[in-house]
Amino acid sequence: MSLSLDKLRLLRKQAGDPKAATPAAPTQQTPPALMAANDARQPPAERSVFAWVEQEIRHKPTGTATTTPAPATLRRPEVGSLHRLLGMRSRGGPAPARASAQDRQLPGNEIAPGLFLIESLLPQPIPAMPLSLAFAKREGEHVAARDLLFFDTETTGLAGGTGTRAFMIGAADWHVCPQRGEGLRIRQLLMSTMAAEEEMLAAFARWLQPHTVFCSYNGRSYDAPLLKTRYRLARRADPITALDHVDLLYPTRRRYRGTWENCKLSTIERQLLRVVREDDLPGSEAPAAWLRYLRGGDAVNLRRVADHNHQDVVTLALLLQRLVREEQRERETLALVSG
Repeated sequence: MSLSLDKLRLLRKQAGDPKAATPAAPTQQTPPALMAANDARQPPAERSVFAWVEQEIRHKPTGTATTTPAPATLRRPEVGSLHRLLGMRSRGGPAPARASAQDRQLPGNEIAPGLFLIESLLPQPIPAMPLSLAFAKREGEHVAARDLLFFDTETTGLAGGTGTRAFMIGAADWHVCPQRGEGLRIRQLLMSTMAAEEEMLAAFARWLQPHTVFCSYNGRSYDAPLLKTRYRLARRADPITALDHVDLLYPTRRRYRGTWENCKLSTIERQLLRVVREDDLPGSEAPAAWLRYLRGGDAVNLRRVADHNHQDVVTLALLLQRLVREEQRERETLALVSG
């Protein structure tokens, strides 16, 4: 906002400045340098703030000409670069490969709107004898191999709580297939929409029997409580609490603590079971892969999440059998030494 000399004088008059009277029009314009020198010779008491502002207004340029910076020199784009940017075909050159459509193909079959079931069978003999749970400090307890259900979830986060949900449930059990024979059956439920959660919970509940024994790796502290919360929020009966649960994390820690850098499942399967994964997507990246798909992105990493989950439940079956054998071997050795 500009301040004119007339307005300044009016303000000085209202403030009681004795020099606020309108001066006579000067017959000759005072040079700016001489005016500045005269102002400098005045006593400080006589040089009020109004005098300073008046001086600034008098010497302020009134012209409209301003210094305009020279426009930046624009680099002339290369024609070939523009062609590549626009996807145009250059003269005399081959046409660029056309980008393929976005890959949103999910594995398995859609068994309900937004819910996919992935099934496979890993041929192997089913343990004939009941498996001892002595390795888990459950002396005298045995479990039939076909009652075991190895399970693992992939979730939207690791913090837990009501805001975290499982978007994939993987489970493996020993099964006899009429067409392919006996082996370890791997079944995975994958949600492609938020609305499919109730159908996924219902499908998982149908896999459970009164004699089912859960087997997990830290599932007693994380996966099972998470699923119980989701059943409760969906106002469905909790099918998990009443079933037995063998968590392999604790006996594995007791036996191998300090042997390797940690007791993560990936470390145990690599060092103890000699399982080497190829192109494995870390579990920490699973939430981002699922959210990317929900937001319209591709399904490439989501398929890798399914592969990761598949190997997790297979590893659980291998680890349980290894712990059973190690416990049995130690007891036999101890019996020979004692006898």
